[in-house]
Amino acid sequence: MFLFLVNASGAERRCSGCGSCAFIADSEEYWNEESWEGDEPGGAGCPCGSEEFEAAVAFSLGGDGLVRWVTVGLRCVKDGFCGVYADWKIDYGPTDHLLTMV
Repeated sequence: MFLFLVNASGAERRCSGCGSCAFIADSEEYWNEESWEGDEPGGAGCPCGSEEFEAAVAFSLGGDGLVRWVTVGLRCVKDGFCGVYADWKIDYGPTDHLLTMV
């Protein structure tokens, strides 16, 4: 189970058990005030009030095989509510490294 900070350009997950943190895909590269431009990360929350989630990360690939979009879906562990909490465009290559950074 995880707690999440999300914005338009990325996501960071924190293990609710041990507290360790990790960025999703290339989020760390854009996790700074210059990149936020009024879109500071905020805590993901479920309509039920819970902030603990299970997560899934999806990658949309272009015809050239490069990652073009990263999407983070979260499922509330309290009531099962599911939703897309973050997604962002990838406009560079190569992108193979992103597939292992979840």
